[in-house]
Amino acid sequence: MKKVLFVTSEAVPFIKTGGLADVAGSLPQYFDRSKYDVRIILPKYVCMDEELKTQLRFHSRFYVRLSWRSQYVGVLETKVEGITYYFIDNEYYFAGAKPYNNIYEDVEKFAYFSKAVLEALPVIGFRPDILHCHDWQTGLIPVYLKNEYQKDAFYQGIHTIFTIHNLQFQGRWMIQAVKDITGLPEQLFTSDKLEAYGEANYLKGGVVYADVITTVSKTYAYEITTPGGGEGLDGLMRARHRNLYGITNGLDYEVFRPQTDTCIWHTFGLEDMVQGKRANKRMLQQLLGFEEDEGAMLLGIVSRMTDQKGMALVEAVLDELLADARIQIAVLGTGQTNFENAFRHYAWKYEEKLSANIFYSEELAHRIYASCDAFLMPSLFEPCGLSQLISMRYGTVPIVRETGGLKDTVEAYNRYEQTGTGFSFCNFQAREMLSALYYAMDIYYNHRDDWNAIAKRGMCQDFSWNHSAREYEKIYDMLKPDEAEA
Repeated sequence: MKKVLFVTSEAVPFIKTGGLADVAGSLPQYFDRSKYDVRIILPKYVCMDEELKTQLRFHSRFYVRLSWRSQYVGVLETKVEGITYYFIDNEYYFAGAKPYNNIYEDVEKFAYFSKAVLEALPVIGFRPDILHCHDWQTGLIPVYLKNEYQKDAFYQGIHTIFTIHNLQFQGRWMIQAVKDITGLPEQLFTSDKLEAYGEANYLKGGVVYADVITTVSKTYAYEITTPGGGEGLDGLMRARHRNLYGITNGLDYEVFRPQTDTCIWHTFGLEDMVQGKRANKRMLQQLLGFEEDEGAMLLGIVSRMTDQKGMALVEAVLDELLADARIQIAVLGTGQTNFENAFRHYAWKYEEKLSANIFYSEELAHRIYASCDAFLMPSLFEPCGLSQLISMRYGTVPIVRETGGLKDTVEAYNRYEQTGTGFSFCNFQAREMLSALYYAMDIYYNHRDDWNAIAKRGMCQDFSWNHSAREYEKIYDMLKPDEAEA
C-alpha cells in the first residue's frame, strides 16, 4: 500500500478560505483505500471552530529547530470519514482571527510549519512514500527534505509532489530575513533555486525541488509556462515542463446534488429540471425583490469581487446591460471596495433588475446556482474554478472566458451541431463578453428547447473527484521507491 501525506495550510471541514481547502479535504476521500493510505496534516489555528477543535485528541509534543530558535510543536489528530487528520499546534504561530496574516508573519509561520511537519513524521509513526504539498505555504518542504533531511535514513526515498492552486501567490519576502528565519544556507538563495527578482520565493523553492509539479487544470498547466500566465516564473515552468501535469479539480457531488440539496427550495433532477428550476427561480425572485417574471433571464454571479475574476468587465457593461436588456442579475460575494460599491450603485439604480448581496452565504450561493438560468464567470485567469462546475450540476448554463479550467470544463455551444454545455468568449474585453451574453440571451429567448438541452448536457457531465483521484493515482504510481522524477 502506498502511503501519501497531504500537507496543506487549510482543509475542509476544519478551516477554509478558498478552493484549496475543498481540494485538500475532499480529494483524499476518493482514493482507492485498498491501495493508498492518504492522510492530511495542517496547522491547528486558534480561529478554527470551537466545536471542531473538541474533536481533536492530543498525540505528542516535541521541539523543532528553526534556524537559531527552538520552537514547541504539539501534534493532535482526529478522523473524518475514515481519513486521518494531523494538526501542528503552536499558538505563537497559529493565533489570530484568520489563518493568514501579513506576509512577513506568514513566511516565518510556514517555515516553522514545514520544519514541524518533517520532524513530526517519525513521531506520528507514519512514513509516507509521498509528501503531497499544496501551494506556497508548503514550498519549503521539498527544499528542507532535499537539503537537510536526506542524510537521515528515515527520510531517504520520500518523494514530493507540489501542487500549484494559484501561481499568483508565491510567498515572497526579503532574502536576508528568510535566511534568518529558515536557517537555509547561502547557496540556496540563487536564481536557479530560491531567489526570484531579488526576493526569496517559497513557491519557487517547491517547484525547483519537488519531484513532480501539478496544477489544477490542463490549460492552466500550459498557461503558466507562458509569459502572460507565468507570473514571472514562466522560464522555470518551461524548464520543468516534463514533470508538470494538469489535473482538473473535482466537485463533491454529495454536497452539490440538486436532487437532495437541503439549501434549495425545490429539489430536482435531470428529468424534472425545467420544472424544478422554474420553482426555485420564482422563490429566488421573491427573496431578492425581483418581479416574478418566469420568462426573464436570471443571471447569477457568485464570486470574489477582484480583478482576477473579471469584475472590471462586468462593471464596464452593467449600465448598458441593465438599461437595455430583459434580464435580472443576482450577485453574491465580497472583494475589492471599488467593485462592491459599483454593484451597490447599480442595485440602487436598477433595484428591480439587480440584487447586490455584498457578503457570503453558502445557503444563498446554492440557491443562486439552482435558481438562475445562466451563470457569468469572465475571469482574467482561472486555474480551475468550481463555480462553473457547480452551475452545470444545477442546470444553470455557464458563460465564461476561455482560460484555465474554464476552457477545459465548459464546451462552447454549437448551434449547428447542437453540442456544448455553455457559452464562452476568448479575449479579455468587455464588449466581447457582452456579445457572448447577448448570444446566450438570444438562445434563451428564441430557442428555449436548445437552451434546455444545453443545461441538461451540463448536468450530465462528470466532474466528480473520482476522475481526479484516478489521475493523481497514476502520478503516485510513477514515483517508485528510490526513484525520483528528474
